[in-house]
Amino acid sequence: MKAQANPALPEAKGHIYLVDDDPAVRVSLLRMLQYLNYTVQAYHSPEDFLQNSLPIAPAVLLLDMRMPGMSGLDLQRAMQQLGRTTPIVFISGESQTPEVIHAFKAGAIDFLIKPFNMDDLLQAIHRAMAHDREQLKSYRSTIDARLCYQSLTPREREICQLVVKGLMNKEIAEQFECSLKTVKVHRARVMEKMGVVSLLELAEAIRELDTLAWPIPARPTPAP
Repeated sequence: MKAQANPALPEAKGHIYLVDDDPAVRVSLLRMLQYLNYTVQAYHSPEDFLQNSLPIAPAVLLLDMRMPGMSGLDLQRAMQQLGRTTPIVFISGESQTPEVIHAFKAGAIDFLIKPFNMDDLLQAIHRAMAHDREQLKSYRSTIDARLCYQSLTPREREICQLVVKGLMNKEIAEQFECSLKTVKVHRARVMEKMGVVSLLELAEAIRELDTLAWPIPARPTPAP
């Protein structure tokens, strides 16, 4: 008799970093979020988070505002300096209006005051997680486009730039003193390698690459 395979575990909804100096809050939220099928890592301070957390995406940072040492705003600034773009949902027992305003201006997704409604927390997490998934999708698209461009030969890159500028095949052939057939072959290879089917798509891809810094900054790997 064949042994039955174990049923597959449900896929995690995403990763949550929890930074709060209150042990009771950490334990309560960690258990609840794990029960809801999030992967969760809890930290007792911003310093602990900075020292021990690894970049994962998609993810959300649940962040207390008032803690000994670094504050939530301090950690938000530190993450920006490190280039870590994990969306932040603040959870605070008490905060002044200027702190709340500063948090939102710096890109926080939401700001919940303890004790908060759990439905409100879950909705905030859902919005933040969706935001990070979009960031990850955009990052992957940028990586793909750059890899495609880097696969072009030097001559193909030159022809690609001239095509984007609007030069006709005949003009490109005259500039490089080659046959029209040669230009057409290079042009077809450019389109194929860049994964586009129209000049408009090619122009948009090149414009996007030109507006981004090179090389690509480090980005978290997808959560398992």
